[in-house]
Amino acid sequence: MDPLPAIVRNTEGGALLTVHVQPNASRTECVGVHGDAMKIRLASRPVDGAANDELIRFIADQCAVPRANVRIDAGAGARRKRLSIKGVTAEILITRLRPRSGKGTEKI
Repeated sequence: MDPLPAIVRNTEGGALLTVHVQPNASRTECVGVHGDAMKIRLASRPVDGAANDELIRFIADQCAVPRANVRIDAGAGARRKRLSIKGVTAEILITRLRPRSGKGTEKI
């Protein structure tokens, strides 16, 4: 069974993505699947919204969309978040977030 439908799905204007963030990491990177969410390590502390800003920047850069196209719909104060990304499909989003190294929790 493919775990991706629970993690990302297409919407009318883009995609919805569920993420599990790990703030205060050594670098910002996507490391794979964590349960029913994409695990993203963030190289910023969860203080004054810095981790959320870093998450938005990372997703926008990886998807080649403006930062204004990435919005946190739910979970702004939690590790588990739901993001909406305008201008990309679920398939493109997963491809661009795919971990580049052999490290991680689980390959996509």
